[in-house]
Amino acid sequence: MSTYTENNRKVTVSTILSMKQQGEKIAMLTAYDYTMATLLDQGGVDIILVGDSAANVMAGYTTTLPITIDEMIYHARSVRNGAQRALIAVDMPFGSCSGNPMQSLANAVRMMKESGADALKIEGGVEVADDIKKIIDAGIPVIGHLGLMPQSINKYGSYGVRAKGDEEAEKLINDTLLLEKIGCFAIVLEKIPATLAQKIAQSVKIPIIGIGAGAGVDGQVLVVQDMLGMNKAFAPKFLRRYADLHTVIMDAVGNYISDVKSSDFPNEKESY
Repeated sequence: MSTYTENNRKVTVSTILSMKQQGEKIAMLTAYDYTMATLLDQGGVDIILVGDSAANVMAGYTTTLPITIDEMIYHARSVRNGAQRALIAVDMPFGSCSGNPMQSLANAVRMMKESGADALKIEGGVEVADDIKKIIDAGIPVIGHLGLMPQSINKYGSYGVRAKGDEEAEKLINDTLLLEKIGCFAIVLEKIPATLAQKIAQSVKIPIIGIGAGAGVDGQVLVVQDMLGMNKAFAPKFLRRYADLHTVIMDAVGNYISDVKSSDFPNEKESY
């Protein structure tokens, strides 16, 4: 269990940076609503990510691209209401940070003001570095995101492992160093070779948080519905299921339907 959980201190950017310095791994999970955020916060997770993966797991889209700033603010505000200790980071959705630094800053300020988030997460390297720097210079903490970037799925054409070739690996390293230089306090690396991820983590002072990037980084993040086994159809190599809520929920729903149809529910003790 995290030392920060034990004394119940609010997790801040400084906390996350010091965890890397002290060699303590960082545990991040996604949440999109009040109830789940409350549970994760009480469970001691260090960072709650309000991911644009809400487009997939909450709205049923096949990609993260359709989700809007308004929808991200709604989910983030719900999480903020439920989490008092964990650091809350929110994804800037597709198109909200894409080559117009002043407009990106306006979007970022709105997201922070209306959601109550502690930080934002932004996909991209040198292509959006000016946007990210403008946001950071305005006092908004930013987590970078490199490797497989789901908002670029139409460019990639698949969700396969990134940076397997020398040229892409070199760009990934350079983008990581650039994001550190302009002030990102952490970076998520998604679905890249473990040896490359470890090399990057050892070359920077800021935490590297992996998803499908091996164990040699400073922390891990998973989508909570995947980790809890609510979605059996999604089974990438990097996913470890810590529960089988799909079966638990299906059994509970089946039992409820059976009890209702047999007039077993409600019984006398459950009636007024």
